[in-house]
Amino acid sequence: MVIAEKPIEIRAIQTRDLTRVIDIESASYDFPWSAGVFSDCLSVGYYCRVLDLQGWPAAYAVLSVGAGEAHILNLTVCPECRSQGLGRHLLLDLLGYCRGQSLSRIYLEVRPSNEAARVLYESEGFELIGIRRQYYRVLRGREDAMVYALHFDESANSTPGTDPRPRLV
Repeated sequence: MVIAEKPIEIRAIQTRDLTRVIDIESASYDFPWSAGVFSDCLSVGYYCRVLDLQGWPAAYAVLSVGAGEAHILNLTVCPECRSQGLGRHLLLDLLGYCRGQSLSRIYLEVRPSNEAARVLYESEGFELIGIRRQYYRVLRGREDAMVYALHFDESANSTPGTDPRPRLV
């Protein structure tokens, strides 16, 4: 699939998208989130986004927000569409939302084995702040999680004419 030829739309996940989202999740992880987890995220009002390519969901993200902070709970691109910039499009949507909410920081966990995700997050200014030992289930045991954070510079959120990209403080 050639992404550059298809228009990209990022929008709120709808109930009708859940079958495709769950298909992507199942194709991506040995221990995927259940349909119930996704439904719960929608019902409690998390910021849930899907990236469409001509009406075809190719990626999704789930973000929780509270106490002036955000946490990326899930950001997944379908296997056949990876390494084409879709994850970055979705991540930038999440960061834009966070800036619009005047949040102070955003957190996420990522597997050490997921080099593509680590490179993406680091390229957008996320910094490694810790390790959660034995966080993810894997087929044989557990895998650590690398915890990343991005701190937003409050002046970048409020001053007209400043660079809209997040800055580390």
